[in-house]
Amino acid sequence: MTIRLYDTSARQIRDFIPLTPGCVSIYLCGATVQAAPHIGHIRSGLNFDIMRRWFAYRGYDVTFVRNVTDIDDKIIQKSAEQSRPWWSIGYENEVAFNTAYDALGCLRPTYEPRATGHIPEMIEMMRGLIERGHAYAAEGNVYFDVRSFPGYLGLSNQDLDHLKQPSGEGETGKRDPRDFAMWKAAKEGEPSWETPWGRGRPGWHLECSAMAHKYLGEAFDIHGGGIDLIFPHHENEIAQAKAFGDGFAMYWTHNAWVTMSGEKMSKSLGNSLLVSEMVKQWRPIVLRYYLGTPHYRSMIEYSEDALREAEAAFARIEGFVQRVVEKAGAVEPADEVPPAFAEAMDDDLGVPQALAIVHTAVRQGNAALSADDKEAAVARLAEVRAMLGVLGLDPLDERWSGGADRGADLHGVVDSLVRLVLDQRQSARARKDYATADAIRDQLQQSGLAIEDTPSGPRWSLS
Repeated sequence: MTIRLYDTSARQIRDFIPLTPGCVSIYLCGATVQAAPHIGHIRSGLNFDIMRRWFAYRGYDVTFVRNVTDIDDKIIQKSAEQSRPWWSIGYENEVAFNTAYDALGCLRPTYEPRATGHIPEMIEMMRGLIERGHAYAAEGNVYFDVRSFPGYLGLSNQDLDHLKQPSGEGETGKRDPRDFAMWKAAKEGEPSWETPWGRGRPGWHLECSAMAHKYLGEAFDIHGGGIDLIFPHHENEIAQAKAFGDGFAMYWTHNAWVTMSGEKMSKSLGNSLLVSEMVKQWRPIVLRYYLGTPHYRSMIEYSEDALREAEAAFARIEGFVQRVVEKAGAVEPADEVPPAFAEAMDDDLGVPQALAIVHTAVRQGNAALSADDKEAAVARLAEVRAMLGVLGLDPLDERWSGGADRGADLHGVVDSLVRLVLDQRQSARARKDYATADAIRDQLQQSGLAIEDTPSGPRWSLS
């Protein structure tokens, strides 16, 4: 058994060899909490949640760090616009992100450090880089000298001579316009912290290098994030950390975007779909299926039609699970997933191929139910539950069946109402009023419900 991952830095799929046998350490760039999350934001959390679950299934002891950027230019700008403290905006949106992660079934990280809680670690890293000749202070700012680090731009494969480094307001005193800010000089009315080089606040890139060092040490296994972070954020993280003396990340994995009309979903485009609103329209487990089952390196072009297709596909799985439980009672997940599923997941987290194995097992299970082969149906359900558990999609898991999924609550309400109507239909059939019985069935079908008459009574499902 060998897990293989696409490594952005190597530009190829590599066998995963952990630094410490039996352990895996993952650092994921988490939320910048200037606004509530849309489904594009939350995709990264889902993709790396599935990665974490698969490593755990394969027997690894997983340490998973996902940071929170709670201070940056946009948060400060919103603070001024709304006349609110910067920390109030950050905390409000941090809660919104965690609520969204929880709603879509993401496991909580091992550690979730905030940038502003690690100023001493950032100062220590800047001091070391200045002493080694890789950084310099100027007019209250601290910059990284990109020409001092020969490996710079190796991740994004760019040419330094043609580089345009994004710069923020007030970044004065640079020796080279391509140098990037690790620390920004204080401005009147903005939050700031004391350092040996004057009061100021962190640059975006410094925080992750410092926090990864604190929680995962000088070297760790996997660094993750969205493809939009490859440059400048991850490139600059690497430069800081390695120039400081760290080995840093052994593998770099990046998830693709959720797009609308071919463009990255973002606040600036005005096309964001907030998770808090989406879960009012769609069951959270369906949203997880929709966002988590495409390959993590593939773009997802958002549309309601695609979401409806995901809902229908998951309903087929859920319907099979429900029918077997009704026939055979509780069925525990199998101890192991089928070999073909494991092979797909080992190959760069091939969730689409793995999901095909799930649907094949569901079809086989439904065929067994039709043939009244209870033993085979139970065996398929045990496999299906094991596979869905790895993907965080087992409808019988306490996370979804215990009431946390709002859709499960609605299912119970709808079931009670439909049973009342079906009882009326049964009464009509009992008195041989078949016209009324058929009219009731037709009305239910027009409402989006499929009615199946079985030896144990009528059964309904979403059509």
